[in-house]
Amino acid sequence: MWTSQGKGEHADAAAPRHPARLRIAPSTANGCAMACAYCYVPRRKGYSNPITVFANIDQILAYVRRHAGRQGVKPGPDQADPHAWVYDIGENSDCSVDATISDNVRDLVRLFRDLPHAKASFATKYVNRDLLDWDPRGRTRIRFSLMPAADSRLLDIRTSPIAERLAAIDDFVAAGYEVHVNLSPVVVRDGWLESWAELLDQLASALGPEAKAQLAAEVIFLTHNDRLHEVNLGWHPKAEDVLWRPELQQAKRSQTGGWNVRYRTGQKGRYVAALTDLIAAKLPYCRVRYAF
Repeated sequence: MWTSQGKGEHADAAAPRHPARLRIAPSTANGCAMACAYCYVPRRKGYSNPITVFANIDQILAYVRRHAGRQGVKPGPDQADPHAWVYDIGENSDCSVDATISDNVRDLVRLFRDLPHAKASFATKYVNRDLLDWDPRGRTRIRFSLMPAADSRLLDIRTSPIAERLAAIDDFVAAGYEVHVNLSPVVVRDGWLESWAELLDQLASALGPEAKAQLAAEVIFLTHNDRLHEVNLGWHPKAEDVLWRPELQQAKRSQTGGWNVRYRTGQKGRYVAALTDLIAAKLPYCRVRYAF
């Protein structure tokens, strides 16, 4: 549980045992102004899902600087990055939105541009063009989350439209960011693969040579939850028509006592292979960092 000082169960999670994982920096905020139907946050903070901004940014910056210094030179490549230790700074919020109400994210981007062996990373569904003036010098990775536009209109409530996210990629690359794409969550429904093929074509058309040269993707299929299902039935039941598919999903008890549901073992492997094959065909320059 995070406190208003930005510490808690993940505050010391910056050094995971597995070298391929991201380092998780202490959060500078939690909550979100958006209301994506598949997000875990509404069932933790309620329907209003308020943003809590943490006040101890100086402590957080000092901690991350010390930790990155102890890491030293990265000995070899992994899934996260070939050269740098990568710190996720947006584990509990959307940093692009946080930056509209606080300078915490800007302070972190400034910090990482001077750390020789580390870089920041965060996923976002919101295009905040104020970030274009921050001069990140290649040390912050923005992962624009993408899904077919029809799915986004149903599930990505109050986010930037997919077309706006696609149009922003070249501009953020030109401004000195590393830009990847987060293809998630992948929702299996009638015609889902055809919709993803259309999105990948749109992505290819939106990218200039510089963006293509540094592009990578992560692919994450939907994980849903019985408690979030109950929340959604109260305010957005149409989303559950595609998110809650017992005939396609299997359940597993979560650490918090609820039931998480994922696409069935075996069938999910075929879904993953179909989409990654499609990415290879339509975006041959795009490295898939991981897919599950």
